[in-house]
Amino acid sequence: MIRNGGMRDAELSRLLDLTVRVGSDPLLTQASTGNISIKRDGILWIKASGRWMADAAYGDILIPLDLTQLLNGYLRRHVDPADCYQGASTETALHAVLPHRIVLHVHCVNTIAWAVRYDGAARLEQLLQGLCWKWVPYVASGLPLSRAIERVLCTDPNTDVFILGNHGLVVCGNEPEAVEQLLDEVIRRVSIVPRESRAHDYVVLRAMSRNSGWTVPADEKIHTLGTDPISRRILAGGTLYPCQAIFSDISERNPFLPCCDLESFCDSEALCSNQPFRIFEGRGVLVSEAISSAALAMLCGLAEVLQRLHASAPVRYLTELEIGAIPRETVHRYRELASVRLSSAP
Repeated sequence: MIRNGGMRDAELSRLLDLTVRVGSDPLLTQASTGNISIKRDGILWIKASGRWMADAAYGDILIPLDLTQLLNGYLRRHVDPADCYQGASTETALHAVLPHRIVLHVHCVNTIAWAVRYDGAARLEQLLQGLCWKWVPYVASGLPLSRAIERVLCTDPNTDVFILGNHGLVVCGNEPEAVEQLLDEVIRRVSIVPRESRAHDYVVLRAMSRNSGWTVPADEKIHTLGTDPISRRILAGGTLYPCQAIFSDISERNPFLPCCDLESFCDSEALCSNQPFRIFEGRGVLVSEAISSAALAMLCGLAEVLQRLHASAPVRYLTELEIGAIPRETVHRYRELASVRLSSAP
């Protein structure tokens, strides 16, 4: 792997400015999710694994990889380059196989709200009419996703917008400004007005959390996981996308607790749980005082997605096999990396 050395010129500055804007929008990226790349002079510059796009203004978050080695040395031999380069993004193969100079992958909550529906592709046909876009049914990140993208390009090489089932959005172009303009157009078309929900019960939650190691999150959107019946029902049905499983362990533990008083809550086994949050039906949410900023951002993103899914939406959950295919070592490594911000970042 070639080292960056702090290199930055006008084009790279424009790319990093775009990275900061996208990374600072919680409706587009949450914590260290999402990635961006640019191909120049045989080098793929790509966001390093676990880095927050919002931190692009504070230090080097892009790592340079030899594109020829990626394509001919690894992908042609069906080797995932993310396993060969320390710090390389899980989506390195995806960025490498796309022919566009600039590739931007985001976990746009409005897009995800369509991408987790069985009828998502059909519903988007009208919304995205006129754009060169394709639906990619869910496959695991890494080599499987890159192969799926290659199959799309074989039939329609002009595709520059990819909706990834149960995952997110990819937009491509040759200049940062063109990519941002395309991103804005897609977002405008797929936007969904979130459902309104009643306010959380701060008094009860505050009393329950006092001297317990739990706290009441300030973001009202997080509390919709408890105060909005539709969100609770959908969430109880399963896991919608991989980052939900990676950051919240919803696939392993039931985050729900019935409404209860302070004494019964403190005596419950939930108090000793490693789960970073607890949902209280009709009341709101408590989070562990030790919760990472990454997990908190992911929790907020999850709430935003759920608020955009209507009661009758035909939700397509990840299967047990799909969840099980996420390597546990990848989960632990991603959590550790995502919880570390650049030293100058706010």
